Amino acid sequence: MMPETVSALIALGGNIGDVAGAMQSALGRLHAEPGMSVVSVSPIYSTPPWGITEQPRFLNACAEVETSIPPHVLLQRVLAAERGAGRRRLRRWGPRTLDIDILAYGDQAIESPTLTVPHPRMFERAFVLVPLADIAGERVIGGRRVSDALSALDTSGIIRTDDLLSLPRAA
Repeated sequence: MMPETVSALIALGGNIGDVAGAMQSALGRLHAEPGMSVVSVSPIYSTPPWGITEQPRFLNACAEVETSIPPHVLLQRVLAAERGAGRRRLRRWGPRTLDIDILAYGDQAIESPTLTVPHPRMFERAFVLVPLADIAGERVIGGRRVSDALSALDTSGIIRTDDLLSLPRAA
């Protein structure tokens, strides 16, 4: 019997180095993992820094992953993909080569010391919801439709770039 698959939504962002390349590499790495398939990716957006504002602008995107792996294993694979892109956690909300957050894992609500989904601050962050709306605007997460949550936020300063991520190909 095949394990059940769920749709997980992830956010990707960074502002140091070749961020678009790091995003593409991370998506390829995740797609190559057993039990995972990247099925859609948003355009890349240039966004103002959030939290610590005295730093370069960020690039942000979102992706949908069909997966049969448990959520905490997905978290470990996401963290490994960040490390593969040179991520070092030095300062909260500070500059980074790549940050990947799990926004949703199916319809599950998870609260553990290491993982909370739906992501607890996603509905406060236009830099997450703008690209997420491109791939899952009608999806209801935690009782809120993504497009409705986005309409309540200020999206000024968020600019769609000409950079595009591609869906990874099967090995």
